[in-house]
Amino acid sequence: MVFRVVAGDHNLGKEEGTEQYMEVDKIVIHPHWDSKDVAAGHDIALLRLTQSVTLNSYVQLSALPLKGIILRNKYPCSITGWGRTRTEGQLAQTLHQAPMPTVDHATCSHPSYWGSAVKTTMMCAGGDGVSAGCQGDSGGPLHCSVRGKYSVYGVTSFVSSLGCNVSMKPTVFTRVSAYIFWINRVSPLK
Repeated sequence: MVFRVVAGDHNLGKEEGTEQYMEVDKIVIHPHWDSKDVAAGHDIALLRLTQSVTLNSYVQLSALPLKGIILRNKYPCSITGWGRTRTEGQLAQTLHQAPMPTVDHATCSHPSYWGSAVKTTMMCAGGDGVSAGCQGDSGGPLHCSVRGKYSVYGVTSFVSSLGCNVSMKPTVFTRVSAYIFWINRVSPLK
């Protein structure tokens, strides 16, 4: 099976002339990932491309957060993706962005929220019944600006089986700052 990455895409339904297509040379999946138990955590992988992307006004790099950093409750962040815009809705054709304030671990792991399904290597955002990740957003970023610099703080992992915009069921992300050591160890994907 051949995987490819498309950088600079905005509308999946048409060629806009901004796309850059690259094949994936290598995929490194976290060694503790278990696809049969998403709530066990470690939902993260790195891709090495066969060639470099060209940075321009459509393609930019995003930074990684500092190792171990945990954002405070209700910190303003944004999710982006082509996932469903509502439960059982259609997949989006154009890239969507939605504000998603963080939900601290004490709240998100409370029994009335996600309980023990949320590990300390995860982070939560949303859960207000309005903005959320949905099916098709998995693997996409949760960007947060800290001291004027945007970084990828989360990788979209899972939402409630009850639906996408369920109150008190925030979107759950892999907390990137918990994996900086692993990222640095496997990069540049030898």
